[in-house]
Amino acid sequence: MSEHKVVIIGAGMGGLSSAIALAHRGLDVTVVESSNAPGGKVHSREVNGVQIDSGPTVFTMRWVFDALLRSVGTTVEAEMRITPLQVLARHFWPDGSQLDLSANPQESEAAIATWSGGDEARRFRDFCKTTRQLYATLEGPMIRAQRPNMGGFMGDLGFKGLGVLAQLGPMRSLWQQLGHQFTDPRLRQLFARYATYCGSSPWQSPATLMLIAQVEMDGVWSVEGGMVGMAQSLARVARRHGAVFRYQSTCQRIEKRHGRVCGVHLQSGEFLPADRVIFNGDANALRQGLLGEEARSAVPQTAPPRSLSALTWSLHTPTQGVVLDRHNVFFQSTYASEFDDIFERQRLPQQPTVYVCAQDRPADLLPGQHERIFCLVNAPASGDGNAITEEALEQCQTTTFQHLSQLGLHLQATAANSLRTHPQDFHRRFPASAGALYGQATHGWTSIFSRPGSTTPLQGLFLAGGSAHPGPGVPMAALSGQRAAEAVMASLASTSKYPVGATFGGMSTP
Repeated sequence: MSEHKVVIIGAGMGGLSSAIALAHRGLDVTVVESSNAPGGKVHSREVNGVQIDSGPTVFTMRWVFDALLRSVGTTVEAEMRITPLQVLARHFWPDGSQLDLSANPQESEAAIATWSGGDEARRFRDFCKTTRQLYATLEGPMIRAQRPNMGGFMGDLGFKGLGVLAQLGPMRSLWQQLGHQFTDPRLRQLFARYATYCGSSPWQSPATLMLIAQVEMDGVWSVEGGMVGMAQSLARVARRHGAVFRYQSTCQRIEKRHGRVCGVHLQSGEFLPADRVIFNGDANALRQGLLGEEARSAVPQTAPPRSLSALTWSLHTPTQGVVLDRHNVFFQSTYASEFDDIFERQRLPQQPTVYVCAQDRPADLLPGQHERIFCLVNAPASGDGNAITEEALEQCQTTTFQHLSQLGLHLQATAANSLRTHPQDFHRRFPASAGALYGQATHGWTSIFSRPGSTTPLQGLFLAGGSAHPGPGVPMAALSGQRAAEAVMASLASTSKYPVGATFGGMSTP
């Protein structure tokens, strides 16, 4: 076993990726996790004896996991069973219209032509071309980078990349840019929804978030056992390489000695010595001193704007009315009010858009058959302040399920068939988050430069997770864990047998 001990705080996607990479390199890795299972925000809730994915539900950017697992001698197929989805999402509007976005762009284009006309189908084709160019331009200098800064980012883009951004209008908001792409307001609304994947408002997030459309068109998969099954698979890989997982073990304090990290204290009173610590939690927990006063210096002291939280329902119930696919979105007619309510008024939306994940689809189900349903509406990250009242929660629940019924989906959430989760619950589960599920909001075109990177001013402490670069979401958090592992290896390179150039997931240490 290596003389170098690494403690990873948190078994979310970032922590799991770090554990796999570092244990494979022979380091002594211990992962401490306050809950009783791996996954972090990827978690399930039990309703009537059935486990329902109640966190992230979409598996995209498969290449991240392909590269990570190949780098340690295995494959995605060897570790989990995944199935590509033909329908990326099914969308419903108050005017009674419905549109499937397909994994095949030509099928989507044909569907749009039938649904909205040939001109809009051609605009969609142009949109796909633009998002492909944008993704190709930004994947290296932004998504794969350790942490971009303005100068290095511009240099890495080069003349061609700068030209792509110039054509896009990087100073525009996503909503403004989509007004240039489409004339049908429903398509503008559909693609603006991708801002919420980063916990942000399309009126304040940069036009560059259009690239998320390309991420989905590159493929969406379902995982046998759900996203929780995926987290369990990654934990198994890490254990196979020697990582030790300590569940129901809460970190109380990160200890510093002689100017650098020397270990962590658990709430149980136990001390775990370590010369490297990776914190896979909300960076705000460090800022607020929840892991000790000495760890405050690891992140900037000015708190960034909070991302979205959510009000969710995990249900086991029959459905009636419209036929669901796996991922479904039910839109409102007045879209802007949702984000005004959340970000400006700090209240639950009066007219929420509703996401419905039907986890037993796209299989055909028998009439009246119970199925696993996860419903989500966006909410303000106010879990640490004035609590959202029970009256407001009940009102939002009534409005949400009435809206689904008006658009043709008949569901009923009862105490017997459902569990509800709100921002205060998320705040308790993810300390110092206020319920924000995506770290900081991606508002303004310079927001990509404001997330902390994997290295910190506190020697020996590294960051991973959705509040660190490259940002939120399952694959991005996994990438953050790989970047943290690279940074750990780079910090060891000058004093140990570990060479600069160790690779994780196709990236080399600086």
